Amino acid sequence: MSLKIKALTLGVGTALALSMTAANAWEPTRTVTFVVPAGTGGGADQMAREIQGVAAKHNLLKQPMVVINESGGAGAQGFLDVKNSKGDANKIIITLSNLFTTPLATGVPFSWQDFTPVAMLELDEFVLWVNADTPYKTAKEYIDAVKSSPGKFKMGGTGSKQEDQIITAAIEQQTGAKFIYVPYKGGGTVNEQLVGKHIDSTVNNPIEAVANWRAGKVRPLCVFDSERMSYTAKITKDMSWHDIPTCKESGLDIEYLMLRGIFSSPDVKQDAVDYYVDLFKKVEATPDWKDFTEKAAFKQTFMTGDKFKQWVADAAKLHHDLMEKAGFLAKKK
Repeated sequence: MSLKIKALTLGVGTALALSMTAANAWEPTRTVTFVVPAGTGGGADQMAREIQGVAAKHNLLKQPMVVINESGGAGAQGFLDVKNSKGDANKIIITLSNLFTTPLATGVPFSWQDFTPVAMLELDEFVLWVNADTPYKTAKEYIDAVKSSPGKFKMGGTGSKQEDQIITAAIEQQTGAKFIYVPYKGGGTVNEQLVGKHIDSTVNNPIEAVANWRAGKVRPLCVFDSERMSYTAKITKDMSWHDIPTCKESGLDIEYLMLRGIFSSPDVKQDAVDYYVDLFKKVEATPDWKDFTEKAAFKQTFMTGDKFKQWVADAAKLHHDLMEKAGFLAKKK
């Protein structure tokens, strides 16, 4: 009898503890502000708005989520907003390479260590694109043309001394080609400039160019990855993402992948981090996200905790080294 009573007491106690834990678990207490430190239409903006839509459609959040673009100062506006929101777990930010490049290039006082890491959602690819009306079918053909007319060909990209220009500088350093680099506010604008023939090439992310590729307005030459993209469904009549050769296959030995990750404000508690990790796992489990991922040709790499923090630390060092080599580091006063 005493054993039964003891077991019953333990059962009630365990249930009560679980109930209290659930009751005390952190949840957003007001609208979640989702900061995008980049312009509208680019990869980060599209991803943030997809997350917002999926969360609303599947009732994954009890509070609304609002996406705010704060692109000023190459994203510094957005990062400083979140940095200055100490302890505010109702504010998150989607990060791209300007998490590293903006403070290095401008001297604006922030680093990834000022924020609370939540999760890497995906890694984003970069593709070398030209207008479909041009004669270039391979990266080699295009680079040879650029080399034959130094300073004539225009490479458009998002911002100055950011990932697009870093890749452009790497191409120049490796091949001897010389571009005129033309910066724009966002990846969507960059792609439209290529369609309009105002520039000669871009290194747009897949999601920023897929609609115009499908429409036959732009042509991919190579992807800056160590392996071809895995997606085999046809985007155009003749090509899938997998059909695009790596730049290394094309004689251009350059690799670059970009973080699509989530951070929150400084000093946010672990229970809030756990909440967001769980939220993003739920988002990624939906068929909507699967379709979005394939459309965007993301490299699927969900990562959290110490592994994510180490990846970010390594990426920060890599970007410092790349920018130092390209002469993009801000001068110390």
